[in-house]
Amino acid sequence: MSDRKRVVCFGELLLRLAAPERGLLLQTPRLDVHVGGAEANVAVSLARFGHDAAFASVVADNTLGRAAADELRRHGVDTRAIAWASGRLGLYFLTPGAGARAATVLYDRAASAFALAPPETIPWERVLAGAAWLHLSGITPAVGAAAAAACELAAATATRQGVAVSFDGNFRHGVWGERLSEAPALLRALLGHARIAFIDDRDVALVLDRTFAGEALERRRAAADAAFDAFPSLDAIYSTLRATESVERQTLAAAMLVRGGQRVSRSHRLDGIVDRVGSGDAFAAGVLHGLLTGLDDQNTLELAAAAAVLKHSIPGDFNLATLADVERLAATDQRDIER
Repeated sequence: MSDRKRVVCFGELLLRLAAPERGLLLQTPRLDVHVGGAEANVAVSLARFGHDAAFASVVADNTLGRAAADELRRHGVDTRAIAWASGRLGLYFLTPGAGARAATVLYDRAASAFALAPPETIPWERVLAGAAWLHLSGITPAVGAAAAAACELAAATATRQGVAVSFDGNFRHGVWGERLSEAPALLRALLGHARIAFIDDRDVALVLDRTFAGEALERRRAAADAAFDAFPSLDAIYSTLRATESVERQTLAAAMLVRGGQRVSRSHRLDGIVDRVGSGDAFAAGVLHGLLTGLDDQNTLELAAAAAVLKHSIPGDFNLATLADVERLAATDQRDIER
């Protein structure tokens, strides 16, 4: 692997407005506000782990957009690849889950500055110069036709320049909306550029128009085999394995699947979950950290799973756990108070 360490993450920067204290949306006249967005979450984690992480996007040139970008910079993310445009910042509203009531998300992203920006707004050849990885997700093409074209342009430029592409499926039915029929072709094109992918059997089933049967890991093995056949550039598939008893009590492990083999992390018991949002992005950042620093496959998987586990204990979209926190949990399940 190249000794280049820079990671560029491309996606929409969002504000999250959530009902406080596990209440229903607008049950009280107050909302908790956090900056987020899948790709921004990955950039923040990587920056906090000590990497050169850049966030590329088109952001509304107003008070909300500037404040959101400032929050990325506060965590060490390079925001010089943000293009500023007139318009609105994308929002999403979260009703946190509790007990048997699942969390729900209401998106308000239509016609945002990001969604309407021309595909060529970001100068990808310059932004990707010297980068090791470009991280994308399937949320971006769901936002609109222009964003989909921008995502494909970014992936194609990365491939041409020898920058490895990391792709997170992140399928969001609520974002695709009336464009749902376009999803398989657009996601298939992006997977064609990917070196690694964060996907499961449902993503592969959508893209390849197939179904997979069996238990969770069995389905993912079959889906991975189909994906490796369809996408020759794909080296590895990563996914989390989650068992849910309630919103607050779950079990989490992770799997890495390659051609002819697989690895599974140890399982973590999650009790008293604070915030699940962003845990998949924390996992992706953990995998990229392992690849950037030369960890072996099993240790990469254990560290990524630990990052995802710790995110469940932190409010907001960002995983604010330190690398030392993550490494400690990856090495042991000890959770006593440190004195």
